Amino acid sequence: MATVTFYEKPGCINNTRQKKLLAAAGHQVVAKNLLTEAWQPERLRLFFGALAVRDWFNVSAPAIKQGEVEPDKLTEHQALALMVENPLLIRRPLMQVGDSLMVGFDQEAVDNWIGLKETTDTTDLESCPRSFAQSSCGHE
Repeated sequence: MATVTFYEKPGCINNTRQKKLLAAAGHQVVAKNLLTEAWQPERLRLFFGALAVRDWFNVSAPAIKQGEVEPDKLTEHQALALMVENPLLIRRPLMQVGDSLMVGFDQEAVDNWIGLKETTDTTDLESCPRSFAQSSCGHE
């Protein structure tokens, strides 16, 4: 099984569920606070691979919900600069196993990457389950 460095927003309900799935599959999870990590644009960029810039963003972030940040209108450079300045904008979780990196928690993609136990849970583990007004995922 793998050791997964898991960059999360502490208190995020979905990040907690995601870590439980990884642990249940036998992986060791090393949780780190995404919001206090000293991100450099070059390092952060590696997590996003070939994804479109809009797919790098946490769509539950207040700045996006309020229209202050429009991911579809940003270059890679602009997006990374905004994310370094405001880590709430970063799609979660960021995960690392050795030199392999991933953003988000698509269960099928994670299963193909490092393996997950069979689950009948079809819950969306990426979208914030709370409304914008009460979200512990997007705020702070």
